[in-house]
Amino acid sequence: MASIHRLPNSKYWYAQLTMPDGRRTFRTTHTTNRTQARKIAATLDEANRLARDRRLTEQKARALIAEVYALANTDALQSDTVHAYADAWLKRKELELAGSSLLEYQKTVEHLAASLGKRYEQPMDTISRHDAARFRDSLAKRVSGSTTNKNLKIARVLWGAAQRDGITQDNPFANTAIVKASKGTRRPFTLDELKRILEACNQEWRGMVLLGLYTGQRIGDLARLTWANVDTLNQEIHLTTGKTGRAMNIPIAAPLMRYIETLTASDQPDAPLFPNVANQPSSTLSSGFRSVLASAGLVENTPNHEGTGKGRDSRRATGGLSFHCLRHTHTSLLKNAGVGEGIAMELVGHDSPAISQRYTHIEASALREAVSKLPDVTA
Repeated sequence: MASIHRLPNSKYWYAQLTMPDGRRTFRTTHTTNRTQARKIAATLDEANRLARDRRLTEQKARALIAEVYALANTDALQSDTVHAYADAWLKRKELELAGSSLLEYQKTVEHLAASLGKRYEQPMDTISRHDAARFRDSLAKRVSGSTTNKNLKIARVLWGAAQRDGITQDNPFANTAIVKASKGTRRPFTLDELKRILEACNQEWRGMVLLGLYTGQRIGDLARLTWANVDTLNQEIHLTTGKTGRAMNIPIAAPLMRYIETLTASDQPDAPLFPNVANQPSSTLSSGFRSVLASAGLVENTPNHEGTGKGRDSRRATGGLSFHCLRHTHTSLLKNAGVGEGIAMELVGHDSPAISQRYTHIEASALREAVSKLPDVTA
């Protein structure tokens, strides 16, 4: 049984304990309060007794540590579970991140939950480097190397925040090596390929392709367009990009305007242009466009990466064609038509410090003239 004592030259009470190996020793309680010291000594004695009997589980050890901490401090020991801390962290990120970036962070947390299993409900500081490596390896079997590394980086940020908040002393993801990521081989579509793609599209996908070609914007941003984004009077599309949060005012090219005029406008401004794709995640949208490419005979209609078990890199290696190629096509067609670098970058939404120093403001008339030079692929 533990007892407490005052030792020479110390203001604190000491607990005399029997360690799990049978040794008797003194441990400071770091308190001058005798009642507190007795309670701390009793708790430490219980931990040693359980250890001698080989019944000291990790959960019980943490509970006893928390009890000692609470006796010696006015506040409770922080021991957030991964689940609780990740939820609170994502709430904070809602104020810091643009929409698409926040979705990536949320997706990473979902992957963590799946990889950790029951350990997702354990304290943050119980997650080991082995858990981090297993998380990385489980992703590498299902997604591309670049996507795996992106998720790994976000997990590092999560545990880094927990370190700064005093929740954990270690970041198990910090020293977890990244995986090899192959570089993409995206290229512009040819005019012949564009016509074949349009022939393979239904009404909504035809609109998505025309928007991708004539605005150069990303698939997720275009799928979420509502009638409030379309100014038919001034023939402009107004949107804020999900990835960078950049506000864009894009002139509507004549072929795209003709398509928009065929649509039945909604009385509700927030009604989506494309109801069937508006709420789909980017991965589903990309799969839908790949089906269009397969119907056009531009890619093989092979099983997806989950079915092959080879990851997305193997699928991209079949040709490098995706909806993002329309962004390349838009830029290439503008430059081929003699449009200046600065105007092309403004239209597609690229940022460059060197260019922004030369082009601080670009008039809408210059953008409209540039868009008018794009070829009519619907003719």
